[in-house]
Amino acid sequence: MSRRTPALIAAAVLLPLALTACSTPEGDEPTGNKAAAKSDGFPYTVTNCGVTTTYKAPPKRVVTMNQHVTEIMLELGLTKSLVGTAYLDDKVLPKYAKDYASVPVIAKEYPSYEQVLATNPDFVYGGYGSAFTAGDGRGREAFKKAGIETRLNTESCAEADTPMETLYQEIREVGRTFGVTDRAEAWIKQAKADNAATAEKLKDLKALPVFVYDSGDKTAFTAGGKGIGNELITRAGGTNIFADLDKSFGDASWENVVARKPEAIVIYDYGATTVAQKKKRLLDDPALKDVPAIKNKRFAVMPLSDAVLGVRVPAAVEKLAAQLHPAATTS
Repeated sequence: MSRRTPALIAAAVLLPLALTACSTPEGDEPTGNKAAAKSDGFPYTVTNCGVTTTYKAPPKRVVTMNQHVTEIMLELGLTKSLVGTAYLDDKVLPKYAKDYASVPVIAKEYPSYEQVLATNPDFVYGGYGSAFTAGDGRGREAFKKAGIETRLNTESCAEADTPMETLYQEIREVGRTFGVTDRAEAWIKQAKADNAATAEKLKDLKALPVFVYDSGDKTAFTAGGKGIGNELITRAGGTNIFADLDKSFGDASWENVVARKPEAIVIYDYGATTVAQKKKRLLDDPALKDVPAIKNKRFAVMPLSDAVLGVRVPAAVEKLAAQLHPAATTS
């Protein structure tokens, strides 16, 4: 899937206390505005995927591209800041449905540069590197020239081997950018507690070899060893058989699927091809007949939006663990 790109350059992690102390000249703002900005932690400077930005105040008119970043905004209570959104992989979570319905959908997939500008935004937040494809006119530099700040979800550029920490970084930096640090930190605290609870349930279990089937016919498009998808499998009590693939997503040969003998297959659910059709493709392939997961028809299903760097991840770990190790997670 072209919109999902491998890790590139690590974004700087800025700790809250350091960020609060960081300041830049505030120009000729009225004294009252200066005081308010300082009390809210502004100016705030952050480096995101190689782009350094200083915010004197929270952005007010935001366009989001890709579902997981839209849901981050909704989770942090920033619905009123959204003037446009685009590109769902599947349905938003029920808890966000009402708020999401209040936001104009400016394109089914990626909007054109002109469609984005028509919303008069001051900030554009992209989920995958392809959200800011320069060849399509949506490069971050183009938006900057138009006076529009941008952010790219950190999974698209992080090099760290601890994607859950990258998730916390993403939530923390978005919270700081929009002046809702308390909401971001509350979410992180709860996420850590949820992850710890799932880990406790699985601590004595042997990890299950897992193959992720996203899509593909001649080759299998699967989850690699980078990114939150791999860590999600690990935290759910599995071992990704293609963890040696040095990217978040990539192609693997069916011969390697057979050779690595997965005991469970995780199917990513999204798009026009249904889960039933994906299962049928795998079960009907004679080359896969001796794969343990195929012989035992052992499948787990995850919405794609659960397997990318967003607010669904802690719950997704628990849900996947329940499918891979039902006895341990229901006791």
